[in-house]
Amino acid sequence: MKKAIVLLFTILFFAGCAGQKKVVDSSIKVEYKAYSRGFYQSIRVENQMVFVSKNREEKPVAFKLSAAEWNSVILVVNELNLETLSQMKAPTEKRLFDGAAIANLKITKQGKTYESQSFDHGYPPAETEKIVNKMLSFVK
Repeated sequence: MKKAIVLLFTILFFAGCAGQKKVVDSSIKVEYKAYSRGFYQSIRVENQMVFVSKNREEKPVAFKLSAAEWNSVILVVNELNLETLSQMKAPTEKRLFDGAAIANLKITKQGKTYESQSFDHGYPPAETEKIVNKMLSFVK
């Protein structure tokens, strides 16, 4: 009887640990915003859902990601050094004279938020290019 109880608790313990990993992975939220006087685009990815808004006043359109797409977002975010996200320099400066929309990237992982400096829409810093292109691919 004691062996059965110990076995049951062991199984429950490891099942609980496996469930915790899923919570950590789903705690990732990625937000991309690009805007100028005549342009607005907001893309938010969290919990296998994508929310896209192309107008400041409209309610975002939501759709569900496949497990493969969600896992690819997690992999790309995990490749980034989030501590240096705010220090990454933009490769171009067209946004300073209305040559491009201003874009920002914000990533929240395990309750901590990391935000980039502004950069030109379509010209992200090289380190963030994969995640920005992944975000923009959800809009096309």
